[in-house]
Amino acid sequence: MAHGGDVIAELTTDHREVESLFQRIESLPSGHKDRRKLADEMTIELVRHSVAEEQYLYPAVREHVEGGGAIADKELADHARVEEALKQLEGCSVEDPEFDRTFMTVKNEVTSHVQDEENNLFPRLRQACGQEMLDQLGDKIRTAKKMAPTRPHPAAPDTPPLNKLLAPGTGLVDRVRDFVTGRGRS
Repeated sequence: MAHGGDVIAELTTDHREVESLFQRIESLPSGHKDRRKLADEMTIELVRHSVAEEQYLYPAVREHVEGGGAIADKELADHARVEEALKQLEGCSVEDPEFDRTFMTVKNEVTSHVQDEENNLFPRLRQACGQEMLDQLGDKIRTAKKMAPTRPHPAAPDTPPLNKLLAPGTGLVDRVRDFVTGRGRS
């Protein structure tokens, strides 16, 4: 979703939305058919969010935050683990016990990643960048999310320039697939 505000406000709002989806999934019993719909919605949001961060947030962190290269590399490694788990979740039936195990892997990885971003990366970014730059990054993140893929693609590049070149085309294909299958529609 696009929310408005600077990059930190935009991404923090995304984090709260995903946490809400985690709660909604967990509120349903194992095997409940609506868990698939919610897991698809969660996957769409996580993939779009991650792609946008990879395109704009982490390059800015590398450039402006002291020690930003190591921070960005750690965040990209977090994304890679989540994307692999999302790909596994995509292939699970909600009746399969592996669905619950894989969902918990996603939830635990994302929760840890979010805490790290909000407690460490975001404060350092706010200190290193002026408000105008944070606002511009927020605009770029919102634009990127609109064009981003909606399905996990673990083998796709996660750093510029290739991710910026390939993500819009992959996103278009994903959105067509979602439209045809009804995936992501409530």
